[in-house]
Amino acid sequence: MSVKISVQNLTLMYSDGVESLRDISIDVIENAVNVFFGPSGGGKSTLLRALNRLNDLADVATAVGSIIFNGKNILEPDTNIIELRRKVGMVFSRPAPLPLSIYENIIYGLRLMGERSKAVLDQRVEQALRQAVLWDEVYDRLNDPASAISGGQQQRLCIARVLALEPEVIMLDEPTSALDPVSTAKIEGMLNELKSRFTIILVPHNVQQAARTADYAGFFLQSKLVEYAPGKELFVNPKVKETQDYVTGRFG
Repeated sequence: MSVKISVQNLTLMYSDGVESLRDISIDVIENAVNVFFGPSGGGKSTLLRALNRLNDLADVATAVGSIIFNGKNILEPDTNIIELRRKVGMVFSRPAPLPLSIYENIIYGLRLMGERSKAVLDQRVEQALRQAVLWDEVYDRLNDPASAISGGQQQRLCIARVLALEPEVIMLDEPTSALDPVSTAKIEGMLNELKSRFTIILVPHNVQQAARTADYAGFFLQSKLVEYAPGKELFVNPKVKETQDYVTGRFG
C-alpha cells in the first residue's frame, strides 16, 4: 500500500465565514479507488477541489495545513497550477463536452500543451477512448459533434479527455448522478479497470455506489472526517456510530 497524496491537518474556510473543511488528515492510496462519501455539505467536493487547487477560483479566506503530492506541498505559492491540474485531473457530475467533435474534445488539452504531431494525437485519442470503454462505440464517429452521443457516452468522453493528458490521479465528483443504471455500471466497471494504471478519487452519489466501488473510504460529516478505513471494513463493520447510522440508512 503506497500513499499517493497525503492530506495533513487541512482546514479551509470561505470568505463568508463558512468552514468547509476542519482539520482533515487523510491518505489517498495509489492504484486504488479512494471514496469520499457522506451527506451533502460535508466537505467532500471542497476537498477534491483543494487537491488540484480548483478552489483557488472560489472565495477561500483560509487554507491551513498541507497536501503532499510527489513530495511537495501543493498549497505552497510556487506550485505550478497548470502542471498540477494535468497530473490531478477532474471529472464533474454532469457531462460537459466542449462544442467540438469527439476527436477535438479529446485532443483539446494536448493542443493547449503544444502537441502538434497528428500521429501522437491519433494514438492518444484511441488510447483514451479505449481506456474509457468508448472506442468501440464511437471509432467511426470521431468527427461527429460530441453533443450527438448519449449522456452516458458524453460522460465517458469527458473521462477520456482527462485520460488523454496521462494524469497520475483522476478525481470524479458524482460522475454518474445524471446517468441511467446501465451507464453507471459501465463507468463503475471502467474505474475498476483504470485503477491498475491511475489513482482514483471518487465522490459517489449514494451509499450503495460507495460500498460497491471503494477500496478505501472516508466518511465526511459537517466538514469533518468521521471515519476512514478499507472499504470492505468500513461498510461491513463501521467503528463510529455516525458512520454506522449513515451506512445503514438511519439518516441522510
